[in-house]
Amino acid sequence: MNLSARQLRAFVALADERHFTRAAQRCHLTQPAFSALIRSLEESAGLRLFDRNTRHVELTAEGRVLDASARRLLADMDLVMDDLRDHAARRRGRVALAALPSLAAGWLPGLLARFSQDYPGIVLDLRDALLDPCLDMVQSGQVDFAVASRRADMSDLDSEFLHADRYFLVCRADHPLAGLSRVRLRDIARHPMIQLARGSSVRKHLDEALGADAPLPVFEVEHLATVTGLVRAGLGVSVVPAMTLFHFGGDDLRIVPLAGRALTRPLYLVQRKGRSLSVAAQALVELLIAHRADIGGAGHLADA
Repeated sequence: MNLSARQLRAFVALADERHFTRAAQRCHLTQPAFSALIRSLEESAGLRLFDRNTRHVELTAEGRVLDASARRLLADMDLVMDDLRDHAARRRGRVALAALPSLAAGWLPGLLARFSQDYPGIVLDLRDALLDPCLDMVQSGQVDFAVASRRADMSDLDSEFLHADRYFLVCRADHPLAGLSRVRLRDIARHPMIQLARGSSVRKHLDEALGADAPLPVFEVEHLATVTGLVRAGLGVSVVPAMTLFHFGGDDLRIVPLAGRALTRPLYLVQRKGRSLSVAAQALVELLIAHRADIGGAGHLADA
């Protein structure tokens, strides 16, 4: 038995009004069209749902059984449609995104706060993770999209370029390289280096740039806060992208641009191929794209 919302609404209208003309008017139908709709419902059910004569319309026993269910179904359908309208109007929804830790800590918080203020009914779920876990979460559908770098295997993933995140030297203010206006990567490599783990996007692009000249780091750590502490203690220098430079403030540290061809970490918006974003997720993507230039803000300060 296939019931349409149109049939159910006609049934409820007639059950309430007990009069074909009034029920037809309530449904904005002509009386013949309304009568045909009720007749098609009864034929589909294989039961008489109303007893009618020239003066009275009454529910049959089977009609009374359908009445409660019809009202519940229509209420549920109205709730579903209201929910969809709320999602379409960005009053409700949920957005799950993954981001590299440097982006999750530096660039994203202010934008997420702005988004939450504009759309308070949308729940945000942020997962900060290294490159491969970020992209794996997109691929498996755990998140709607990621803000991350690319990897060799981008099958089933689409990416839109956001920003080329430039690298800088960070060192102690009393380090021999601290007074230079620019420094070559090969000169940095002669000094003890502190690096992030190989699974990080920061390390990946730095290793590609250094190639065979890449020295063994004196420390290889998971978190940028640890890099900061080790550099501040004078245990080595590090080369990090502009998006991470907020970790390296203070008069005891120096940020020095690299000489020659700019070393960058390209950043992308990544989502699954062939999978459309929800209205809420698309709204957040549009906000991030509109503010992509802000990713390099720290680097511009360092150049000044």
